[in-house]
Amino acid sequence: MQTGSCLCGAVAFEIEGEMRDVLGCHCQQCRKQSGHYWAATSVANDRLSFSRDEGLAWYRASDTAQRGFCKLCGSTLFWKPDQADRTAVGAGSLDGETGLHMTHHVFMADKGDYYQIADGLPHHDQFSGDEDA
Repeated sequence: MQTGSCLCGAVAFEIEGEMRDVLGCHCQQCRKQSGHYWAATSVANDRLSFSRDEGLAWYRASDTAQRGFCKLCGSTLFWKPDQADRTAVGAGSLDGETGLHMTHHVFMADKGDYYQIADGLPHHDQFSGDEDA
């Protein structure tokens, strides 16, 4: 089991089973919400549970997804698409060792001009969904 939380602890969660490796999302929404690009894993909704959720709030970011955050400390935590049974979980919100690795970057066409990505991982201008496997 993997645990995670927001900065203040008002949102705490557990993930049962395996998580997808991490991808870096450079879309404008992720950059605006997190202040930089967002690194996230993904899990099936039925494997994500909350031990504390009094700080959890959801923001309808588009007509296809919502973003979860802590309304007390402001931590960016989740991205949840409407048409999929999964939730993206911010890699930085996970506790301790995860065994995960970043595997690629998506929405590079939206990347900020103030940074470069030189880690040798694949870059995708958009997100096809195949990257989420």
